[in-house]
Amino acid sequence: MAEKLDSTRIKEIYKLCKGHFGDVQFVGIKYHNKIGWIAKAQLGDSFENLTADGGTSTEALKKLRNRVKKIIKRYNAV
Repeated sequence: MAEKLDSTRIKEIYKLCKGHFGDVQFVGIKYHNKIGWIAKAQLGDSFENLTADGGTSTEALKKLRNRVKKIIKRYNAV
């Protein structure tokens, strides 16, 4: 099985957010000198941004995906 690329992870996070929150403006990663890699999902006007950081871009994306899944799980439990 081929290794997942960061672009595949970004698309997966986008689909998760789109399916649950509706309006998604942006999902991506960037490098910050002091923090490291930052993964960010910018949602619509009714929600705030979700971010996660990590030592590598892949780690940051995994943390963001887990955070989104946790929010969806909590929302569905209520």
